[in-house]
Amino acid sequence: MSHIKHLETAAINLLEIHEVSEPPIPIETMLRSPKDEMWKQVDINQLSGTFLSIKDQFSPRMSLTRLLVRHIVKSEWGKERKLESIFIEDEELLHAFARMLIMPASMIEKLSSGARNPMAISLKFEVPEDDARIRLSELAQSE
Repeated sequence: MSHIKHLETAAINLLEIHEVSEPPIPIETMLRSPKDEMWKQVDINQLSGTFLSIKDQFSPRMSLTRLLVRHIVKSEWGKERKLESIFIEDEELLHAFARMLIMPASMIEKLSSGARNPMAISLKFEVPEDDARIRLSELAQSE
C-alpha cells in the first residue's frame, strides 16, 4: 500500500473513532478530548500566537490540524500504524495527512460537482482556499 493510501485510510479510521461524519471536522475538540486517550489532551488556550498562522481566516485551523497530526503520529495508535516512519522519509506528507484529516476524500466526493472548487470547500470545511486547492489536486492525482 502506498503512503498516500495508508494515510487516507488512517484519516478515515480516526474520523470514525471520533464519530465525525460531516464537515467541518472538529479539530479543536479532537485535540482537547481525544477518544480512548489516544494522545495527551491539548489545551489550545495555552498555545502562543506565534504558533498559529493567520494568513487566512481559516489558517489557525490548519495549524491546529498539523499539531493534531503530530500528536497522532507520536501516539500508540500512530506507532501501531507506523506513521512516524512515513513522515521521517517525507515531511511534506505530514501536511498532506493534515489535509486528508480536515478534508476527507469521502466527504469531498459527496459534494456536488459545482461545490468541488477551492472557494466552496474552503467555506464548507473551514480551511484556507490554498489548502483546498492542493487537496483537490491531490485527489485528482489519486484517481
